[in-house]
Amino acid sequence: MMSMFKNHVPSLTPRKAPWMKMMYSGGRMVTYEHLREVVFGKSEDKHYPLWKSVIGGMLAGVIGQFLANPTDLVKVQMQMEGRRKLEGKPLRFRGVHHAFAKILAEGGIRGLWAGWIPNIQRAALVNMGDLTTYDTVKHYLVLNTTLEDNIMTHGLSSFCSGLVASILGTPADVIKSRIMNQPRDKQGRGLLYKSSTDCLIQAVQGEGFMSLYKGFLPSWLRMTPWSLVFWLTYEKIREMSGVTPF
Repeated sequence: MMSMFKNHVPSLTPRKAPWMKMMYSGGRMVTYEHLREVVFGKSEDKHYPLWKSVIGGMLAGVIGQFLANPTDLVKVQMQMEGRRKLEGKPLRFRGVHHAFAKILAEGGIRGLWAGWIPNIQRAALVNMGDLTTYDTVKHYLVLNTTLEDNIMTHGLSSFCSGLVASILGTPADVIKSRIMNQPRDKQGRGLLYKSSTDCLIQAVQGEGFMSLYKGFLPSWLRMTPWSLVFWLTYEKIREMSGVTPF
């Protein structure tokens, strides 16, 4: 059981650069609220069905991550340079711009979207866990308990969203990391895995199901505080801006 907490790879759930966070988080939040308020709509009693929230959360993650994939790929590749340096291997990139140029030269435009399928699969799962859980738990507490729409409710909801996002997202993180860091041919095709499904099968058959949860504990310890800070800040900014709560 403890094997799921060992051998954590630091780049498995890498932190997003500030400029990427703006693109990714901004895109997912706008998409989710548009789907909730305009496309799907709430019921008269302000209830938002779980199935609508699930679809909205997954679509929000897919759209945001697809747009951010090139920068995400470069970020992951740059972070892997630290490991290569520790292992005594020659560095592949001199900087961000060189990484972009080299990826383009070796794989073309298609190379910038290497690993986009497991990338959006991960984003769909993580945002289903984050957006859907936060939205559902918060409104359940407000509508069915004595709790009001305040910092206590926001804190409880964000804690739940961080936990669920980690549970759903860790397997996808493992698959994503392996696919994005595998060697590629001149056409940008991976040499180790044919697809995310192939990577999943190889991982489970070769290392067991729990290999998909390597790094779960560090991921959860990172995700929960981030979720707490994000949602409390987001709700406060909405309040200060005179916008209705999320």
